[in-house]
Amino acid sequence: MKIDILAIGVHPDDVELGCSGTLLKHIADGKKVGILDLTRGELGTRGTPALRKKEAEHAAKILGVEFRDNLGLRDGAFENNSKSQLELIKKIRQYRPEIILCNAIRDRHPDHGRSSRLVSEACFYAGLQKITSTEKSKSQPSWRPKAVYHYIQDRHIKPDFVIDISTFVQKKMQCIEAFSSQFYNPKSKEAPTVISSPLFLEHVKARMMDFGRDIGVQYAEGFTVERTPGISSLFNLI
Repeated sequence: MKIDILAIGVHPDDVELGCSGTLLKHIADGKKVGILDLTRGELGTRGTPALRKKEAEHAAKILGVEFRDNLGLRDGAFENNSKSQLELIKKIRQYRPEIILCNAIRDRHPDHGRSSRLVSEACFYAGLQKITSTEKSKSQPSWRPKAVYHYIQDRHIKPDFVIDISTFVQKKMQCIEAFSSQFYNPKSKEAPTVISSPLFLEHVKARMMDFGRDIGVQYAEGFTVERTPGISSLFNLI
């Protein structure tokens, strides 16, 4: 399957928190979008891997993505090494995205920054012909995405660009709330966490409002870049 955007998160719900508004906007524009979770989030205080899988599938249906896949790396214990890179290279070559969105370059959770480096390096190596990989016993041709962009999550990072998602913010919040085990749920009897507080969801909205304010819209999502992006006209900027 050839897609336009592959959104990668180290934990199920990272994509929803960081860039689901952007995904919704591009899906509405006719782009093909997929999600790849690197782990099952098995170290999370609340919920179970099985429950989080169901929640992730529910969120994917709300989003309307082409697929949601999981690489099955170990939560908290994965390494940015040749083995992990090769598994990710296989997925990049399988789906052949033009653009990849992935975790923040640095963040409160150490998995986020580590996974962002893993994704960036795997994207480069996926374009090298002498690195071989197979899918269903068939050799995969090399493929390198045109760009890797990092969505901003917990820590405040100044974005290199922001995307207006004002029309899609309500649906984005529905995607986040699909993970009812992780975020605010007054009926839950599990141990509270930083992200299960009702104030956390307000913080998510406040961050989007802050990004939107800079470009004169109500809500936006912010991203950082690895290389300078180019535009064809000054009138493409708002």
